[in-house]
Amino acid sequence: MRLKRFNPANIRVGRADGGGSRIPGGGGTVGCGTLVIVLIGALVFGVDPGQMLGTLENVQQQQSPSAAPQATSTDATALCTENAYSLEACNALDSLNSTWEPLFRQASISFEQPVLRFYNGTGQSGCGAAQSAMGPFYCPADQGIYIDTSFYDQLDKQLGAKGDFARYYVVAHEYGHHIQHLLGLDSQVRSAQQKSPSQANALQVRMELQADCYAGVWAGKNRNLIDPGDMEEGLTAASAIGDDTLMKNAGRRVTPESFTHGTSAQRMKWLKTGIDTGNEDACDTFSDMS
Repeated sequence: MRLKRFNPANIRVGRADGGGSRIPGGGGTVGCGTLVIVLIGALVFGVDPGQMLGTLENVQQQQSPSAAPQATSTDATALCTENAYSLEACNALDSLNSTWEPLFRQASISFEQPVLRFYNGTGQSGCGAAQSAMGPFYCPADQGIYIDTSFYDQLDKQLGAKGDFARYYVVAHEYGHHIQHLLGLDSQVRSAQQKSPSQANALQVRMELQADCYAGVWAGKNRNLIDPGDMEEGLTAASAIGDDTLMKNAGRRVTPESFTHGTSAQRMKWLKTGIDTGNEDACDTFSDMS
């Protein structure tokens, strides 16, 4: 995908591992929205992916938010150019901001940019500890998208999800959770989960699939920048992180009742729906789970 280089004035970037951060421009939240927490848990640590995600969600709901990392005058350009992956993430963030902010403005809905926070190995988020094993995640408490860029090597080598569009999909999915937060959908879902615990996982699946669809909408609205093969890269990544595929790859029995992110087929379907339509209104995963 041919994204232009980020403008430091148009993004909010920081560190989550003790370094500084720069939060210029626009300003600034569903448990920690996480694209791949089940991936690393299942393939590296051999834990049950459903249980691992559930643990993080419970910690998020039961604990008061930690203080968000404080901002300093560190140059965003330095943070975004530490490696090729961080540059891609910042380019994606700039494009995502430029795509979603006008939509909120047109709808007369308040918009706040998320903060992209990098860390290495371990760090601290407004939701508590950040660890590489979690994979990229969104923290609603500080509206932060947290990424340890070494994850992208695992995405490539362990899952075979190669290409820049697969990596852009990761950032765009977490951004999708930010959109849900700004719309208040996260609090509605949490309330529904508390009222009907037996439906908690099913509701979480719908949240994740909608974030996939929102990621696709961003790409669909920028289809003039899409290269041949990008669609396949995205769908391969979406398929690789379906609950059923992760469980099979971990040598575990597939248990639909413990799904939290959706099957490979569902994730591919909703990402493709977003790309094909470029219309956020097409992302109503709460009425169609087929």
